[in-house]
Amino acid sequence: MNFSNSTTDKTERLKDENTLADQWESIDWTQVEKEVNRLQTRIAKATVKGDKNKVKRLQYLLTHSFYAKAYSVKKVTSNKGKNTSGIDKKLWSTPSSKMKAVLALTDKNYRAKPLRRVFIEKKGKNKKRPLGIPVMYDRAMQTLYALALEPIAETTGDHISFGFRKGRSAKDACEQIFNVLARECSPTWILEGDIKGCFDNINHDWLRENIPMDKRIMKQFLKSGFIYEGNLFPTDIGSPQGGAISSIYANMTLDGLEKLIQDKYHRNSKGKIENHYRAKSKVNLVRYADDFIITAKTKEIAEELKDVVSQFLATRGLTLSEEKTLITHIDMGFDFLGWTFRKFKGKLIIKPSKNSIKTLVRKFATIILKQGKATSQSELIRRLNQIIRGWSNYHRHVVASQAFSHINNTLYILLQQWAKHRHPNKNTWWRLNKYWHEKNGKPWLFMSGEYNLINLRRINIIRHPNLQISKNPFLHEAYFIKRKMKLKSLFAARNG
Repeated sequence: MNFSNSTTDKTERLKDENTLADQWESIDWTQVEKEVNRLQTRIAKATVKGDKNKVKRLQYLLTHSFYAKAYSVKKVTSNKGKNTSGIDKKLWSTPSSKMKAVLALTDKNYRAKPLRRVFIEKKGKNKKRPLGIPVMYDRAMQTLYALALEPIAETTGDHISFGFRKGRSAKDACEQIFNVLARECSPTWILEGDIKGCFDNINHDWLRENIPMDKRIMKQFLKSGFIYEGNLFPTDIGSPQGGAISSIYANMTLDGLEKLIQDKYHRNSKGKIENHYRAKSKVNLVRYADDFIITAKTKEIAEELKDVVSQFLATRGLTLSEEKTLITHIDMGFDFLGWTFRKFKGKLIIKPSKNSIKTLVRKFATIILKQGKATSQSELIRRLNQIIRGWSNYHRHVVASQAFSHINNTLYILLQQWAKHRHPNKNTWWRLNKYWHEKNGKPWLFMSGEYNLINLRRINIIRHPNLQISKNPFLHEAYFIKRKMKLKSLFAARNG
């Protein structure tokens, strides 16, 4: 009798699982995105009008919408962290578990679980960066509320902020810096800003008072605590990196710096904003997430700006790093977002930074000489091409031909060492003929079968198109669609 009941229960559960899986797989994702975007656009329009009550109603509508919940679950189950679990070790890997999550997402009695604390290596540094990994349910909740907060952040955000924003990228920040510094009459002094532990030190009271979202839910996100080596620690400050909504919190915390600078340095005696190229102080801000640079006409103004920024950050619980916040002349050059900006005889040249090149070469050496000793040529080509494609796409809009050529030469030397390790008793000519071949009239390609290593010398340099920084992706959708198509066509032409 008990066996029969157990079998019946299993059959019922199986039916329920299949039903949920069918429901998930039958979702029209085009319709989902359309409905979510429609509500986000309404939130952005209400924000422009200053109708706070309508904004709240629309945010509630979005966070309780089936479409938004489904979209949030899809995002957390299709990004890079989909296979990384929180403290509960749970993953949503099956269609039925994803549909079950959609139906379970609710703000009623919501209580966030502690984060799982891990440490990752900082790029090019010996230090480690702390990450807080929420459980899948909390990730979906953060993504859901981020959907409702993003239109407000985009509408009220600084025009010169480019990090973690829809339709914007580091390349747009690079072009903005070029526009500010390339002229003969451009400013010559640069304040390179570095905020000490931005994500980890944001003041919670400031966030609660200034971020327009459900305060009870926000408190759960901020005060969840974290577990490290089996111990529970409180989170009294900061919004941990790893949270889906943390980047929006960080951006909104730093928004307002542009207006502060405009009011202090760009307003004339009649209270009007002067053109930032003609302003006497030549102060211009460009920010990417928590990294920023501010230009100035003189070193004295740059030093004054450092105090202005420090006071602005202090109200938000943040401070500038004294070691990394520098004041530099443009003729000496400065590094920002992996590029070096420097003027030579009055002409601004932007190149991949030395640190960026060193990091790439180090990665190639690890893959080829350490990890690739027993790797087949075709697998080695696949791994190297993946890295080359990503790195070259990031840098191919600046003066990078010399860097590409240097990296190509370095790759050739590393691959020669790899071939020598595999065939220590063969001469150089034999190894060259085995691994380097001709294809479509192009000689000496490192190739296996139909696949060959990308030759960086043949990558064309094409200028990245300027972004109209006043455009909002929720209010000027047609502009961003058209721009996305233009970028795709440029990318296709480059690869062609």
